[in-house]
Parts: sequence; C-alpha cells; structure tokens
Amino acid sequence: MSKYARILNNIKRYVSLTVEEEEITSIITSSRIKKKQYIIQPGFVCRNRTYIVEGAFRVFYLDEDGKEHTVSIGVEDWFVTDFFSYINQTPALNYAEALEDSHIFQMPYEDIEPLCKEIHALSEYFRITTEKAFAFSRRRVISNISMTAEQRYDDYTEKYPHIVKRVPQYVLASYLGMSQEFLSKIRKRKMHKS
Repeated sequence: MSKYARILNNIKRYVSLTVEEEEITSIITSSRIKKKQYIIQPGFVCRNRTYIVEGAFRVFYLDEDGKEHTVSIGVEDWFVTDFFSYINQTPALNYAEALEDSHIFQMPYEDIEPLCKEIHALSEYFRITTEKAFAFSRRRVISNISMTAEQRYDDYTEKYPHIVKRVPQYVLASYLGMSQEFLSKIRKRKMHKS
C-alpha cells in the first residue's frame, strides 16, 4: 500500500485522477506532530492545506478576554486549516493544535495553487471539499442559533461518537458553545437516564 493511499482515496471519493495526476504526491510533505503542538498560529500566514493521516486537531481562537473558542475539530481523513488565512494568504487569526500525537500531510499554497490550474480534477476536488466545509459551517451556525445546548450535544454525539470519545471535555464544550461545567451536567443527566 502506498504511503499516500489515504489521501489519494479521499480525493478519489470525489474525482478521478489519472496515474500521472496522482504524482501530486510529489508536493506533499509528511510530518509527525506532538500533542499540544501548533501547526497554525495567529499572525502567521497559513501556507498549507493540511490533511490528517492519524490523530486529532482543533482549530480555535482567543477572544479579547483570553477565552478559547473552538471553531473546528478534525480527525483522520479530514483537512485542518485556517481557511481565511490560506485562501487570502493573510495572517491567521486562529490556532490549530494537535489534540493527540499526530501524522499529517501538508501541501504548500505555492505548489498546490498552480497544480490546480493544471489539473482540473484537483481543482474540482478542492472546490467540492471547500464547499462542503462551508456548507457544514453554515449548518453549525444555524444549529447554534436554533438548538438548545443539550440538542447540540445530542446532535454531535449522534453524528460523531468516535470524536466525542477522543477529545477532551473542555474542547467539546467550547466547540458546542457551552461551559465545561454545563457539558458535565448534560452528560450526568444522560448517564442517569440510561
């Protein structure tokens, strides 16, 4: 099995690549990231599309009071990035932190963007996955407005039980827009009902 099989299989879920086009792997760098290590930090331009081979990450920002707000959580076979920084090549506002020891593939902006002009299927792949990420973020905004904290928790645990088991409670609480204490109360209530 190729070292790049996972990412190529991810791409092939959406588009077909020729054998020659699979050579995009030549621009991929592979890195091992330790738990709590950052791959994106505010003030620095996000220069890579980062694919998670193994591990888990969260993207978060700090408000004026120093409170953390988790924007996204990603695990194997997902991309993690600060989209605004990457697309506009402007300084990031977010942190991307490894929640576990992780293995990532990174594709630099200066390599991937010209390749997308050359390989239509690759451009199409990134268009589709970016649109899916945007649609998901819109859905999340609506759920934050229309659902109670407990409904948001139920919805997330139903869709992503494997993630709920892996991420620290404070990360999940921050992502769901509630305090860690409130999430604890919800979990205790659920345990007593079952």
